[in-house]
Amino acid sequence: MSQSNQPQPPEPQNTPAQVMKDYLIITLGTVIMSLGVYFFMFPNNFTTGGVDGLAIILGSILPVSRSTLMLVFNWGLLVVGFLVLGKDFGIRTAYESVLYVGIVWVLEHFFPMSGPFTDEPLLELFFAIGLPAVGVTLLFNVGASSGGMDIVAMLIRKFTNLNISTALMMANILVVISGGMVFGLKTGLLCIMGMTIKALAVDGLIERINNHKYFNIITDQPEMVCDFIVKDLNRSATIVNGTGAFTHDQKAIILSVMSGYQAMRLRQFVHRADPKAFITITNTSEIIGHNFRDRKV
Repeated sequence: MSQSNQPQPPEPQNTPAQVMKDYLIITLGTVIMSLGVYFFMFPNNFTTGGVDGLAIILGSILPVSRSTLMLVFNWGLLVVGFLVLGKDFGIRTAYESVLYVGIVWVLEHFFPMSGPFTDEPLLELFFAIGLPAVGVTLLFNVGASSGGMDIVAMLIRKFTNLNISTALMMANILVVISGGMVFGLKTGLLCIMGMTIKALAVDGLIERINNHKYFNIITDQPEMVCDFIVKDLNRSATIVNGTGAFTHDQKAIILSVMSGYQAMRLRQFVHRADPKAFITITNTSEIIGHNFRDRKV
């Protein structure tokens, strides 16, 4: 008796060009994050959590530079990550972690900072939070992480049943409180504000970068609309047959997802091609599928 094998869908593969693009984005994100930490976070003693905040606190107490402490913490966690987590640890996290510490070390030795750029702590806090938030967002968008506390999160997930987000939040709060005790109440309050703003900024930036428009078009001209979507916008669509609840007329429902600029063009075209068409447009940032998020990260 012959046995038929069902074809299995191929695993999505990253092309060399895509891998190079991802690592360029990781490098750019790491550089931006390093500039924010070194030029704005370090001089103002902004301990907004993480390994960076711990290095700022201990660097003010111990006769060791902050970049050296970051090197010890990050590379120590890096080694533990490889030994304990193995292949699940992620080469991208390792690359980012080494690059991050290396950039901060170079900046500390070739561009020493004797104090903040300005005497406006809120302005300094804006850049101390904004630049790392942009950098972290770029990393998350290609499936990388910033190392440090992210490695601790992986270890917590592997060996305990603790809620990772809660555990990391508590750890960051302890770092912030310690920073306030060492550097004073004013700095501590700024750090609390900065930690909160950073969390909101990263979430908002990630959603903004991945934001697309989801179309639901009820029209009498489905062929014309779909031709425009495929040939002019280079996107695809799905046609569903529907029946009006009030009129009982048969209608075509077109479903499609595209960028904001493409959405503007489609909206204008549908208005010209079928003025009676009914369109709903929804913002969406979580899209998994061909030409959107089909890479394994």
